[in-house]
Amino acid sequence: MLISELRATIEAIAGDTALYEERNVALRAEALEQIDVELIDRVAGMRAEPHPPAGLQAVLDRAEQVRRELEGVDAALFTRIRARIRAGVCRGPAFLRLLRAYFGRDLGTARGQQALGYDSLDLFVNGLFGIREVPAETCAREPEMVAYQKTPARVIIELAVRARLTPADVFYDLGSGLGQVPILVHLLSGATSHGVEIEPAFCELARACAATLGLTQVTTHNVDARTADYSAGNVFYLYTPFEGAILRTVLERLREVARGRNITVAAYGPCVAEIARQDWLASHDNARSARSGLSLFRGR
Repeated sequence: MLISELRATIEAIAGDTALYEERNVALRAEALEQIDVELIDRVAGMRAEPHPPAGLQAVLDRAEQVRRELEGVDAALFTRIRARIRAGVCRGPAFLRLLRAYFGRDLGTARGQQALGYDSLDLFVNGLFGIREVPAETCAREPEMVAYQKTPARVIIELAVRARLTPADVFYDLGSGLGQVPILVHLLSGATSHGVEIEPAFCELARACAATLGLTQVTTHNVDARTADYSAGNVFYLYTPFEGAILRTVLERLREVARGRNITVAAYGPCVAEIARQDWLASHDNARSARSGLSLFRGR
């Protein structure tokens, strides 16, 4: 009976023609997750039992076949979009329109924000950028340095829209990890984008991704955020990459930049509280998004 249910589940997915239409990116992501969790992972667990039911291998083979077919649809889509990005025809407003076509026209607005966390848009971005896994770290973090965690893609899009970024801006992501934030910000706005990241393995992947997309205005600097050169920047972003004394030192560096020009500081995560206490920063557009948690500040 159980084998019949598993077969029915995979055949229902395989028979859903909408999943094979490129435009249904979110639906396909949900189906792929269902295949992994309800079928492949479940079958793997059942096979480890002392007396597994017969027919599990056939179910597993079929599930993996359907998964490859759906992943193939995404792969063809990503190949075409990458080519358009390299050609310069899918950047700025055109790139935002593309994302909204797949994930809703409210993307980048308060209405477009969902519950905090990651969703099918993040899977799409990972696939488009060719990021399959986080590389192993090669250097030890100091106690106040926070382990890498990527910013949800919806938050990055909200940042580009709310901060009204343009090609005239110079954007810095402090603790940029695998480089998704600088790359997305540049694709959405045309702003010159810099990532500041202390982990060499992360920098290598970020640079490879930008090069694959032909993004010459996205640069990753393998440097400690406390000693990086911020003199060209006017928009800075932190997703709590560090805390305590390191965060205070970096904020003092940004304060020095703010003495010479108007700057915007965007923050996400626990570091927002510390940044909000800085007397040289003022809340921008009433600060925090109630749904995403993204906060924007302007130098006084």
